[in-house]
Amino acid sequence: MAQSAAPDLPPLGLTGAYRLRWKRRRLLWRALRARHQLQKVADRTREIPGQGVLVFTVLRNEITRLPYFLEHYRRMGAAHFLVVDNGSDDGSAEMLAEQPDVSLWRTEASYRDTRFGLDWLGWLLIRHGHRRWCLTVDADELLVFSGMEAHGLSDLTQRLEQDGREGFGALMLDLYPKGPLDSQTYAPGQDPCEVLQWFDGGPYRAVRQQPKGNLWVQGGARERMFFRDQPEHSPTLNKLPLVRWNRRYAYVNSTHSMLPPQMNGLYDGPGGTSPSGVLLHTKFLPEIVSKSATEKQRQQHFHTPHLFDFYYDRITGAPDMWHAGAVRYQGPDQLAALGLMVPVDW
Repeated sequence: MAQSAAPDLPPLGLTGAYRLRWKRRRLLWRALRARHQLQKVADRTREIPGQGVLVFTVLRNEITRLPYFLEHYRRMGAAHFLVVDNGSDDGSAEMLAEQPDVSLWRTEASYRDTRFGLDWLGWLLIRHGHRRWCLTVDADELLVFSGMEAHGLSDLTQRLEQDGREGFGALMLDLYPKGPLDSQTYAPGQDPCEVLQWFDGGPYRAVRQQPKGNLWVQGGARERMFFRDQPEHSPTLNKLPLVRWNRRYAYVNSTHSMLPPQMNGLYDGPGGTSPSGVLLHTKFLPEIVSKSATEKQRQQHFHTPHLFDFYYDRITGAPDMWHAGAVRYQGPDQLAALGLMVPVDW
C-alpha cells in the first residue's frame, strides 16, 4: 500500500529564496495579464456569501460531469463556484450560466499557453479568493475526507484553522471500471462511483523536490497501465486543492505545488501525519474513449504533447484497467484505513 512520507528538505538559503520570490512575482504578473482574456458571462460575485468555501475550476466540454460535480460540492456546503469555460461547445457554458451559485467567465485562448489554465484561475483567486478558503479542482475531481458524512467544508476549514493549518492536501486517486472503458453506461447526474468502482491501493512513492520543497507522489493505476516502462513520466498525484488563500500566493504546476514554498509542507503524502483527503479522479468514465481522440488532436494537455500520443492511443483502444489486485471503493474511511489519507481529528 502507501509508503511513508518523504523526509523534509534542507533550508533553501538566501539565493534560493530570492529566486523563488521572483518566480512567484512573475506568476502573479501572468495572472494579472490573463484577466484580459476572460469574458464575463454570468457575474454573480456580488452575491458571494461572506462565509464559506469558494470552488474554482477551468473546464471544457464537461456537460456530462457537471450535474454531479455541482451536487457533490453543494452537498458539502460550497458557498459559490467560480468557473472559466475554455470554449465548450456541448452546452456546458449555457448550463453553468443558469446556476444561481455560479459565476462564469469564457475564453477561447490557449489552455496550454496559460499554464493549463492556472493564469486564469490565478486572477480569479487574486480578485475573489483573498483571505477566503478556496478549493481549486478539475471537473473530474471529487474531494472526500474522513468524517464528511457529518462534516462539510466549513467544518473542515474551521478545524484546520483551530489547528493552525492554512491548507489541506490530497492524493489524486484514479477510479476505473471493471471491463473495457467504453463498455459501461453513465447518465448525467449519476454518482461516478457507481460506474468507477475500483482503484489501486498501491504502490505509491513520494519524494520532496528542490527547490520548492513540493511533494512528488507517483504510482497507482495510470502508471501501471500506461507508464510501466517509463514510470518517471507517470502522472503527479499529490495536490494542494484547499487553501486559505492570500493574493500573494501562486500555484506553480496545477495544484501540485505552490509558492511561497513553505505552503508545500502542508501535505506529506500517503503514510504521512498531516490531515489530508483524497481527490477521487473520475477521468475514466465511458466518454474518455472519444474524448482522448479529440485531446490528442488539440495537443493542449502536456508540456511536450507529442511524447504522450501513445497515452491517448491506449485510452482510445478502451483497455480494461481492472486487475486481480484492484480494490473496490467503499468510502473515505476505507481510504484512511489504507493509509491513502490521514483522518481529521474531529
